Amino acid sequence: MYRCVNVGMLGCGNVGATFSEFLLSRAPEIQEINGIDLRLTRIAVRDAGKKRPGMLAPLITEDVQAVTQADDVDVVVEVMGGIEPARTYVLAALRAGKPVVTANKELIAKCGPELYAAADATGVDLFFETAAVASVPILRILRESFLGEDITSVLGIVNGTSNYMLTRMSEEGLSYSEALSLAQEEGYAEPDPSNDVNGADSASKLAILASLAFKRAIAVDDVEREGIETLEREDFDIAARFGYVIKSIAKADVFEAVGSGKREIGIQVFPALVDKNHALANVRNTYNAVFLRGSAAGDQMFYGHGAGRLPSASALLGDLVTAADHLRRATHRVVPLGSAAVLRSTERLVHPHYLKLEVIDAPGVLSEVSGVLGRHGVSIRSITQEDHASKARVVFITHRAEEGAMKKAVEELRGLESVLGVSSMLRIVEM
Repeated sequence: MYRCVNVGMLGCGNVGATFSEFLLSRAPEIQEINGIDLRLTRIAVRDAGKKRPGMLAPLITEDVQAVTQADDVDVVVEVMGGIEPARTYVLAALRAGKPVVTANKELIAKCGPELYAAADATGVDLFFETAAVASVPILRILRESFLGEDITSVLGIVNGTSNYMLTRMSEEGLSYSEALSLAQEEGYAEPDPSNDVNGADSASKLAILASLAFKRAIAVDDVEREGIETLEREDFDIAARFGYVIKSIAKADVFEAVGSGKREIGIQVFPALVDKNHALANVRNTYNAVFLRGSAAGDQMFYGHGAGRLPSASALLGDLVTAADHLRRATHRVVPLGSAAVLRSTERLVHPHYLKLEVIDAPGVLSEVSGVLGRHGVSIRSITQEDHASKARVVFITHRAEEGAMKKAVEELRGLESVLGVSSMLRIVEM
């Protein structure tokens, strides 16, 4: 016998409209294969008068409680975005005993533990696959397949807009502003691209990924982030000469705290040099990829479309089918979080670095600069110098050094009369 599951939606923007049409088209096959009759019954929106696909018109309402509290709505799909009022509505649905499927990465990254607890208290599911890497099912793997795995590192490219821009800057020689304009023309970047280019979007996704990978509560505010706005065009050429490409990287690692026996987590988003032979170096355009390292499973990489209406709709529907099946079986899946995360200061995180300086072209300058780096414990792996009239551009590739030491060295370098400017300092990713 088929089980009818009524679906209510919160929000119906671009992703929501695509999802609703996708659900209606796929429902007959899902019923045939899974024995679940999914029926879209109500869609709560802010403005019922806004133009939407004609088939959705009879389902539209401005009454949120008609979705979150109604007896004839079994599962709620939230595609509103933002923190409030989405948080209030999702909590209301969960407390009413309704499973929730959401695409809201900002909400999960900011309020995840509160929502997980509310779902578990009433014994229902909260699924959010779309909030990390859209159609790439990595959260399901972390919540289920790798539940017993000891994940020690997460490394990824998780923002399609910034990756598209960096690909164009690297392969076509575009400046930052030219790459941004092209991304906006192609519809990959919003008119206000801030969250994509300043690392905020990647930080939200990394907080979610790391929380599930390490089984610790990590909030978006725990993630130190740097954007791609200050990258200079020539850095891409220099990086290529050294055998690197430049990518916006999301990185989280587990460290054993010396003496205490406790584990600490370092977590960051930043533009970085990546060896051209690394798998992530070949993740181009709007594609995303996440690289995991496990103590038993070893290295794993997950790759695919990280954004877009159709990939997001696909992930939402997958979550919905699982939530409906669990509802039919009177079960649910807990979000596996242990105790609160202990964070390692970014000052103590260690990377090789790329450092570019403009200096006076005079005897002894290189020795003076090298001496500053040495005093702060920064060992030099290679140096290149190009002379331009009375000044020179010097590029250092360092061995692994603590970020705190690098920052102190750069601060001292900025104070030298012989140093005209520190134009770039980028990390080099190792894994």
